[in-house]
Amino acid sequence: MKIFRGSIVAIVTPFKDGKVDEAKFKELIEFQIKSGTQGIVPCGTTGESPTLSHEEHSRVIEICIQAARGRVSIIAGTGSNSTAEAISLTKHAAKAGANAALVVAPYYNKPTQEGLYLHFKAVAQCSHLSILLYNIAGRTAINIEPTTMVRLANDCKNIVGVKEASGSLDQMSMIKHLCPKDFLLLSGDDSLTLPILSIGGVGVISVAANIIPQDIVKFIQTFQNGQLKEAQEWHYKLLPLFKALFLETNPIPIKEAMGMLGMCSPELRLPLCPMSAANREKLKSSFSNYGLFKEKNSSKASLNAPQNKVNSKNHTAALTRK
Repeated sequence: MKIFRGSIVAIVTPFKDGKVDEAKFKELIEFQIKSGTQGIVPCGTTGESPTLSHEEHSRVIEICIQAARGRVSIIAGTGSNSTAEAISLTKHAAKAGANAALVVAPYYNKPTQEGLYLHFKAVAQCSHLSILLYNIAGRTAINIEPTTMVRLANDCKNIVGVKEASGSLDQMSMIKHLCPKDFLLLSGDDSLTLPILSIGGVGVISVAANIIPQDIVKFIQTFQNGQLKEAQEWHYKLLPLFKALFLETNPIPIKEAMGMLGMCSPELRLPLCPMSAANREKLKSSFSNYGLFKEKNSSKASLNAPQNKVNSKNHTAALTRK
């Protein structure tokens, strides 16, 4: 079984003239793998799954699996507010060769905790595929309570962990306390990665990794290697960029960022729309402060843009000055 930990990218779905840009998507996947990313999540929130047709959704997952060629874990987004649809998408992901499915809590319906339990149990029983729950009440309007996760972890052996984006460290601590020891806790918020690692988390499903994959990998590795001071330095260096990437609804800022860096078109699908001019300037400023690109060379930025390193003796002093 693949190990789902470390830096896992919630990859964008690039569009060109209203269609999925398959060639660019393959290019982005290769960039992630060469940068050391340990897993890829296609068709998640960042991948604009709500506006993908069923055919596009299936195709994006297939492309990702084929392009990765078994080199990293592929965790396909297969959630829906319809249990039958989530089952269908999960079966497809399993048949296509995904290593796991990321299944979001049913949105809009606002089921009870018993309804959530029955929903996820039905999805888990539809295939052999490993299942990661996705808890993000800010988008779904329903929280998966720790007691419900315990039931699911105990009753469905292929439910192996959760992407937690509730924002509550108390809740995440309860998950680690109550669930089986091997139940995986993954951060669903870039800015909470370090706190979540400190309470037993094993990694992050990251938005920022779309543009700085090597840095997210190194950030997590420093913590895993016991280099706590260096991990804290990474946290505070990355924090302003993490915040800038959520100036507007995800994935608007990350798509804009990738457009600035020449990685892919910033094209979105309605109801998502281009970033406001004011926030775009704030995003550019965060890039300059981070050192991601020089203003005069921004038009030449590419997938090979140099990654930032936190290894100089002067780094702590520089952080203090900021």
